[in-house]
Amino acid sequence: MATARLDIRLDEEIKAKAEKASALLGLKSLTEYVVRLMDENSTQVISEHESITVEANVFDQFMLACDEAKAPNNALLEAAAFTKSGEFK
Repeated sequence: MATARLDIRLDEEIKAKAEKASALLGLKSLTEYVVRLMDENSTQVISEHESITVEANVFDQFMLACDEAKAPNNALLEAAAFTKSGEFK
C-alpha cells in the first residue's frame, strides 16, 4: 500500500489530456496513470544513467588494455586511498 504523497499543480489542459489518456488505457484513476508513468519513466532514466553499452570491438579493446596495464604507480595508489578515506566526495 502506498504511503508517500505527492501534491502537484498543473495546467488544466495537461490534466484533461492525462485524464483522457488514463480513461483510454482503462485505468481506475488519474493517480494510477501518473504513478504508472512515473515508475516506468524513472526506471528508464535511472537505467540510462547507470549503465553503458559499447560495441563488442570497443569492449574487446578495453579488456585488452586492462590485461596489458601495468601496476598502479604511487600517485594512483595515494589517490585511491584518499577517496576511500572519506575526505573526497
